Amino acid sequence: MFTPFPFKPSKSVLASLIGCLLFCSSVIQAKPLRMVDSSDGIPQYAKGLLKLALSKIPEKYEWDESTANTTENRVIQMLEDNQLDIVWYATTNDFEERMRPIRICIFKGLLGYRVLMIKKGTQQKFNGIKTIEDLRKISLGQGRMWADTDVLVANHLNVVKVMKYEGLFYMLDGDRFDAFPRGVHEPWNEIANYPALQLDVEENLLLVYPNPFYFFVNKNNAELARNVEKGLRIAIEDGSFDKYVFNDPILKSALEKANLKQRTIIHLQNPTLPKLTPIDDKSLWFDPYAN
Repeated sequence: MFTPFPFKPSKSVLASLIGCLLFCSSVIQAKPLRMVDSSDGIPQYAKGLLKLALSKIPEKYEWDESTANTTENRVIQMLEDNQLDIVWYATTNDFEERMRPIRICIFKGLLGYRVLMIKKGTQQKFNGIKTIEDLRKISLGQGRMWADTDVLVANHLNVVKVMKYEGLFYMLDGDRFDAFPRGVHEPWNEIANYPALQLDVEENLLLVYPNPFYFFVNKNNAELARNVEKGLRIAIEDGSFDKYVFNDPILKSALEKANLKQRTIIHLQNPTLPKLTPIDDKSLWFDPYAN
């Protein structure tokens, strides 16, 4: 006569077997989540927020960072070819046509808040600037191919276009233009990286325009998009989203140094902003005057 066990298992053995079966089941059910291997700056921030969002939902994903980081165009092509599952970029109409956006800005719009990097000793050039008309009297350095450059040009500002990112710092120091607009989280660390140059942060002005930064997935991966959005919205509702954003060491330090409430805001239009941007949902955007 066959019996399933030659002995009667103890409760502890049964518990271990059940636990093992549940663990194996969870591993089998976990879905791959393939992304590029990059762990500093924006990628590090984005991955941390993604982990927070996924911790809020029952669906399980297996983290896979085995793909080497490469150029933006190549990364997007890999997502389109289903070789990656998720990426993160400032949105454009082209990106939203090629990929499926999750329309919750992971920086709460902070990348659209720009302060000016200037040459030390030139603050007096900027003290009288109050309006966009005043701003048009100075020259601004920008990368030739950057989306921000298109925004500045569309607002009829005086833009000096430069091919290499590093060259902008040396050209500013060399008086080739008056100011270099940077995201509020950027200029202090950048200035520290160029200690031989005479660079500073302008004290009074804040340029503001909508510049959403999203997670994107493959056009056909509606399930992943729904799950990530669900997790992000739960995090927004329970406060952990804002806690994550405003406790990020770089953003926290930058916001303390920037004194946004004391700055004169100059609003710029972003004519390339996709039409479906949820600009009226106040829960998704940072407001420097809210508190």
